[in-house]
Amino acid sequence: MEEALEGRSIIMIKVAITGPESTGKSWLAQNLAQYYNTTWVPEYAREFLGHTGGEYTYGDILTIAEGQFKTENIELRKASRLLFSDTEFLVTRIWCEVRFGKVHPWIEDMTVSHRYDLYLLCDIDLPWEYDPLREHPEMRQLLYDKYKAALDALNVNYSVVSGTGELRLKNAIEFVDSLLKNHEKK
Repeated sequence: MEEALEGRSIIMIKVAITGPESTGKSWLAQNLAQYYNTTWVPEYAREFLGHTGGEYTYGDILTIAEGQFKTENIELRKASRLLFSDTEFLVTRIWCEVRFGKVHPWIEDMTVSHRYDLYLLCDIDLPWEYDPLREHPEMRQLLYDKYKAALDALNVNYSVVSGTGELRLKNAIEFVDSLLKNHEKK
């Protein structure tokens, strides 16, 4: 994404943190943003579901996806060259598909059209942590496989982030640094 800033053109690089529940997406997005001195987009579903006690409908997932998109656009204006998104349209698409067996057309369209420069797919090598908003501890491998297959089908630039704690962050930083080097060559 290219934006004009004070008469000069800058390229905004967007990185999506994606994958199944309890794989450290929020932690990773927050720590990457801190490392690169920029902002990050929190997972809007947590805010939304916090107000509903975790209850939601098929229509609510569309509202959540729209809220995530709106929040991303707000944070994009604050970012300095890099923006990290904790969650993106693929997450809402797979969530909706698994829970309801169908997906809102707008979410499907945005999954294809709203692209990121890099997707970091979080591996399921972290232990599951209980959270009242999480639903599928028994489906981790199946969900991971869905994410990987979807990223392959979308033909997007992605890397799998594995490891625990600081090693996970270090691995993600290496992928982002590689992306930045490729952008500098252009």
